[in-house]
Amino acid sequence: MLTRIHTVILAATLGVGVHAAEPVEADIVLENGLIIDGSGTAPVAGSVAIKDESIVAIGRFETTGSPYTLDCTGLVIAPGFIDLHNHSDEQIVDAKYRLNANFLKQGCTTIVTGNCGFGPVDVADYYGKLAEHGAGTNVAHLLPHGSLRERVVGGDNRPASDEELAEMRRLAEVAMQDGAWGMSTGLIYVPGAYSDTDELVAISEVIGQQGGIYVSHMRGEGLELLTSVNELLEIGRRANLPVHASHFKASGRDAWGLSRKAVELIEQARAGGQVATADQYPYAASSTSLDATLLPAWARAGGREKLLERLADAEQGSRIRGEIEDALAVADDGRAVRIARYGPHPEYVGRNLVQLSEAAGVSTLELALQIISEGRASVVHFSMDEAEVRDLMRLPWVATASDGRAERPGSDKPHPRLYGTFPRKIGLYSLKEHVLPLTQAVRSATGLPADILGMRDRGYLKQGQAADIVVFDPQTIGDRATFDDPHQYCVGVEYLLVNGTLAVARGELTGSLTGQPLRKPTKD
Repeated sequence: MLTRIHTVILAATLGVGVHAAEPVEADIVLENGLIIDGSGTAPVAGSVAIKDESIVAIGRFETTGSPYTLDCTGLVIAPGFIDLHNHSDEQIVDAKYRLNANFLKQGCTTIVTGNCGFGPVDVADYYGKLAEHGAGTNVAHLLPHGSLRERVVGGDNRPASDEELAEMRRLAEVAMQDGAWGMSTGLIYVPGAYSDTDELVAISEVIGQQGGIYVSHMRGEGLELLTSVNELLEIGRRANLPVHASHFKASGRDAWGLSRKAVELIEQARAGGQVATADQYPYAASSTSLDATLLPAWARAGGREKLLERLADAEQGSRIRGEIEDALAVADDGRAVRIARYGPHPEYVGRNLVQLSEAAGVSTLELALQIISEGRASVVHFSMDEAEVRDLMRLPWVATASDGRAERPGSDKPHPRLYGTFPRKIGLYSLKEHVLPLTQAVRSATGLPADILGMRDRGYLKQGQAADIVVFDPQTIGDRATFDDPHQYCVGVEYLLVNGTLAVARGELTGSLTGQPLRKPTKD
């Protein structure tokens, strides 16, 4: 009996590929695979030829010379995956991490950094470091608004002055001229949380004038979700640029159901001609710092020393404790918050706040305050409705993105999205559970993110495009990383080419560092 995957492959073999009239000169030929080109259209059987760093032929063709031929029978040939939301800003220029192995193994050829408002502000310097040493994946960068504000305004909870706003606009123009693809914000983090809508519009105007996009970790993903979506759309209208919601979701049991109304707001805007999109990781848990999970933004102004002073103050301390208790209540009294990394007490890793508080003989609030006071902890927060996760990934304007970073196996327990995002979406949700068609699952990781960024030379299998290509086995592709054992590489990616060079061959990393900084062409 034919499986569903075999049926798709057999049907594609009956189709007619593009036939090249003249023999082509090639270095590498991916032969006899199932071609899914990133557009969302039906797959076709055929081959792909690569010369230097580009695709030179697709479909049926003859070659000259003696190219390196890889038999892709039974395998899918697709554009390399583009991770729209990545946090490898520091790691990708660090010799220990720049291979970006955990993303190469997922089939990623490009990552986008500068997300959630954090990362290098000096784009030319950042790209220069990448060009000098290379990386496993290509890197496209967004100007991070939080880091920009920190440089110009500092960490205080106050509006920017006219002079400071003018300086942020000037630096935004410089960043775009140096090749940034847009600007990101992190509006639950400090100091980004202290900016008002007018400030964001003023800087976004410069970004839009240079052809960039506004990407946002919105001001609230819980009960504030609809207000936050409206602010996102308002910024896009007033600043006249495309807008994009990062890791789109309704977070917290009390907010479940709001994502459907948020979708309606975005689709109404899209129907009216506004360019608005989103991305999503295929998990029902998020991950960030414990501070950002439990503490109100006003309490974090000025850094940890100021926070401790507020906690020691009777009135402010009481208010902070009350708001932490409210946040814990939404997180199943702390059961939904698990420690992922915590330097002062590594033995806390993998355990939730209730387990830790019971072991210590203190209340969950006291335990949370102890961790917050001692130093920053990273957590995994089980906060989303699985049914909503599935509904969102079906939307044609929602791309796949990891919200992860370059990582190596260690004693911590980070979110498994660092290792499993893209094969999980394709292997589990598309091929096994049929939540969305395979062609759409591939498009959400290839052509769609390229379109969102305005990237013209990647994201599709077309003649003349950069040779960023993934070849995966549809029978085996999948994630192995779990919340209890996250440091496990994906399976099923057989070959991966980054700028025409094999980064994965027969399922194994080659160690190639042919990733490049990708500069957005200036509008003029």
